[in-house]
Amino acid sequence: MKERGIPFREVDVTKSPENLRVLQRKSGQTGVPVIDVNGTIVVGFNRAKLDRALGIRSMP
Repeated sequence: MKERGIPFREVDVTKSPENLRVLQRKSGQTGVPVIDVNGTIVVGFNRAKLDRALGIRSMP
């Protein structure tokens, strides 16, 4: 996201029980990363799914 200049907010779920509950509710798990793109949840680093959620073409 930094590479492409896409603004984002990073949340450290280890520092907030409430943020961990939100993560579990959205993704059904406690593994990270979980990326929420306007309600589309991307679990783990899945570049193709993330690019689709962002509406951008994949980088080679």
